[in-house]
Amino acid sequence: MNRNEDAVSPVIGVILMVAITVILAAVIAAFVFGMGPSEMAPQASLRLSNASSAGFTLEHQGGDVIKYSGINITIDGTDVGAVNSSTGTLSAGETIYISSSTVGTMPTIANLDSVKIVDINSQQLISDFTVQI
Repeated sequence: MNRNEDAVSPVIGVILMVAITVILAAVIAAFVFGMGPSEMAPQASLRLSNASSAGFTLEHQGGDVIKYSGINITIDGTDVGAVNSSTGTLSAGETIYISSSTVGTMPTIANLDSVKIVDINSQQLISDFTVQI
């Protein structure tokens, strides 16, 4: 029997072209609509010390520089806000005392309270501490 297979190659070629077009459109749409890689939070090692009912010391032990205006502090579920400095940064080896004078409103800190440091831009957690007074 004679089989006519002249049209098989062009059909496969058209299917491949359509598939490539769909994949390219999906990749471009992902970047245009913000589904591409998200912004990363600063990677830093922080240590909480000298905790009292009025505040605590935050020590940067290494990693990326953290802008005070770029972090949000939460104490036991209460949003404290960012440090009152639009230009200050915390670099490796530096410390800052977090109290009512450095943030907007400071709740009284109790033993075993949870302190979270969150990057504002990416909404990712930088550090999470449990207070030991």
